[in-house]
Amino acid sequence: MSLIFSALIPVFALILIGYFFKRIKFPSHEFWPQADKLTYYVLMPALLIFKLSNASLEAQNSFGFILSALLAIFFTMIVLMIVNKIKPSNPAAFTSVVQGGIRFNTYVFLALAGAIFGNDGLVLSAILLTFAIPFINILCITIFALYVGNDKLNFIYLLKSIITNPLIIACVVGGSINFLGIQLPIILNNTLEVLSKAALPMGLLSVGFGLVIKEIKSSKSELIISSIAKHLLLPFFIFILGKYFGLDDMMLSILVLFAVLPTAPSSFILARQLCGDIGLMSSIITVQTLVSALFIILFLKFFV
Repeated sequence: MSLIFSALIPVFALILIGYFFKRIKFPSHEFWPQADKLTYYVLMPALLIFKLSNASLEAQNSFGFILSALLAIFFTMIVLMIVNKIKPSNPAAFTSVVQGGIRFNTYVFLALAGAIFGNDGLVLSAILLTFAIPFINILCITIFALYVGNDKLNFIYLLKSIITNPLIIACVVGGSINFLGIQLPIILNNTLEVLSKAALPMGLLSVGFGLVIKEIKSSKSELIISSIAKHLLLPFFIFILGKYFGLDDMMLSILVLFAVLPTAPSSFILARQLCGDIGLMSSIITVQTLVSALFIILFLKFFV
């Protein structure tokens, strides 16, 4: 346990270093948004393609593994909608509550899965991303359409958000290479490997840069509801469903880890594009990123 815990310290240390760089404006405020684009469009896809194309994709009960996550996400959203009927929020704020309750931070997820479970955990996590990212995109865009409405929200927008997502594309490409038994040229494979090593450190530094601690001033009730859904309700659903589908210990542990992580920084971008509550969304991202450390420690105690 102590070895695993010590492996997690660098993950959160990089997040804090990213925040420290933001505070001292190093190298500049303009640098980090561009670095985040590099990570999102180049480094992370390289990591996913490299890992999936070279993995042994023989995991048993992968159907139950994927379905447990998707059903848990859907049930959590339904509960949030019911809560909103009982205690209504402003529609724009509710979209941020839902994003906070069902989305996840890809960078932190892959970094922790790799640190705790090694390469097998990283591969299972990448497989989960292939299905969870488009499913969550569909749910979030549907919520925006139902609660705030927007001329941008149509089937074309939804389809574009999925097929242009570099992480989804990378998972499909890497999985296809593996499934078809294609051997990548050694030079290309080695290039992907080198790029992949930079993905998670850069991603975690960007997570730290995105924290806005001094601006946590949005509605406390919505912030609390969203965080309870993310850190308690979603893990509960995912654990029960994982047990129901008879998943092995590693699969169940990866699902619970997936569930307790903070929401995605990209939630802010969607909130800004589709008229959500960006102040609340920013607060939810920051608070969940900070308090997730406690839930990850609890996860380590009971699941590792």
